[in-house]
Amino acid sequence: MILSKNNLTSVNNSNVNVPAENILLLPEKVLQFGTGVLLRGLPDYFIDKANKQNIFNGRVVIVKSTASGGADAFATQDGLYTHVIQGIEDGKRVEETLINASVSRVLSAQSEWNEVLNCAANPAMEVIISNTTEVGISLLAEDKITAAPPVSFPGKLLAFLHKRYEVFNGAADKGMVIVPTELLVDNGKKLEAIVLQLAKNNNLSEDFITWLTSANYFCSSLVDRIVPGKLPAEQQKTVEEKLGYEDALLISSEPYRLWAIEASSEKVNNALSFAKADSGVIIAPDINVFRELKLRLLNGTHTYSCGVAVLAGFLTVKEAMENKMMSAFISNIMLNEIVPVIAKGAITKEMANDFANKVIDRFRNPYIEHKWLSITVQYTSKMKMRNLPVLLKHYEENTSVPQYMALGFAAYILFMQTENVDGKFVGSNINGNYTIEDDSAALLHAIWQANNQSTIVNAVLSNTDLWGSDITKLNGFEEAVNHYLQSLAVNPTATIEQLILK
Repeated sequence: MILSKNNLTSVNNSNVNVPAENILLLPEKVLQFGTGVLLRGLPDYFIDKANKQNIFNGRVVIVKSTASGGADAFATQDGLYTHVIQGIEDGKRVEETLINASVSRVLSAQSEWNEVLNCAANPAMEVIISNTTEVGISLLAEDKITAAPPVSFPGKLLAFLHKRYEVFNGAADKGMVIVPTELLVDNGKKLEAIVLQLAKNNNLSEDFITWLTSANYFCSSLVDRIVPGKLPAEQQKTVEEKLGYEDALLISSEPYRLWAIEASSEKVNNALSFAKADSGVIIAPDINVFRELKLRLLNGTHTYSCGVAVLAGFLTVKEAMENKMMSAFISNIMLNEIVPVIAKGAITKEMANDFANKVIDRFRNPYIEHKWLSITVQYTSKMKMRNLPVLLKHYEENTSVPQYMALGFAAYILFMQTENVDGKFVGSNINGNYTIEDDSAALLHAIWQANNQSTIVNAVLSNTDLWGSDITKLNGFEEAVNHYLQSLAVNPTATIEQLILK
């Protein structure tokens, strides 16, 4: 049996949250550019949850960039898909399975562009969501809205908005709330600027441009949820056997969810009423607090820990969290060294600790295989962007050495000790060799070639090309990093243990 609206009543698994049939009759209120798992696992999850609570009462029309090309799983399954949520929340295991009924239909921009534009004539339409990758929010100056379809995502968006303006004669109450989820800072502001430029490039009227800026709301947003791609074939088969039906669109995710949307307008709050269904949706005038928490506590801890973990032989984050000493290292650097630095101003200590504890739960998720080597991609730039500002802030208020940060820097330097093998920079640990993916790999290789183990720390930390400043000037930091590097080179596991038990 394949999941579809005709088979919903045949789903007899008591562990599956099955939508009521009336949900399938709700009006289309959202236009979504992108079919990816993040959109289906986060925004569409919130919309579905709100619909089931009789709050939002609207469904999603998805626009995909490619032609259907024959049988399509979305059409076969009437837009329905299973969402399996597994992980740790508040220190406890969570397992939930639901059938998401938020998607009304999927249209191909290539072959069904007129149908996409027809959605602009739907008075119930209120919201536009996108996830077209970071490259998607870029200006293609020559893009024409008269094309079928325009080439770029901003071009398609502008064509839709212009069509809506024409259909409703520029009515102020028919503007849209536009929420991009692409991983760019100020993604809403950047998208708005591009759309405005394209409007001018297309010689659109001043009246339209006034309506575009006054009746429509471009909201920057931040998304955070791990939603892995399609399950491996064997795991998919096992899950389907438990469910009692086949589902080619099945996705899984962790329990944690955050969609922070920057807005202060009453219209935006009303249009995004699904936020009332789940505390994971936050609508606030300024979302920089949430960006800072994520950058420093989640991303920053990952970056401080990845070199330590790789050198100690851990393959995944889950595996490291199962080790008492490595888990303590990760928790201590986050709670005892990063939190005290960032818990200032708008970020309270309670807020930072709460976020940190949620991150620890996420790291412990037994269902997600997050490889440490993947986290080391562009290791140098991540250390500079995510961690150096926290280190410098620490020294603005303290003279003591942050020992866990020092060990993190030492692990970074030792991890970047490589051999040039056919143009690739290859390092080694107790598990064997690893290939480094880092734009600064050649520079670090050259620094290592010009130094030995006793001088390398000074050479790296004093390199202003890498850091923009001389880190050796921080009181006692160079000495601590040098101590840990010498120790890691002998025995990484023992080094971690010595620090934890110090």
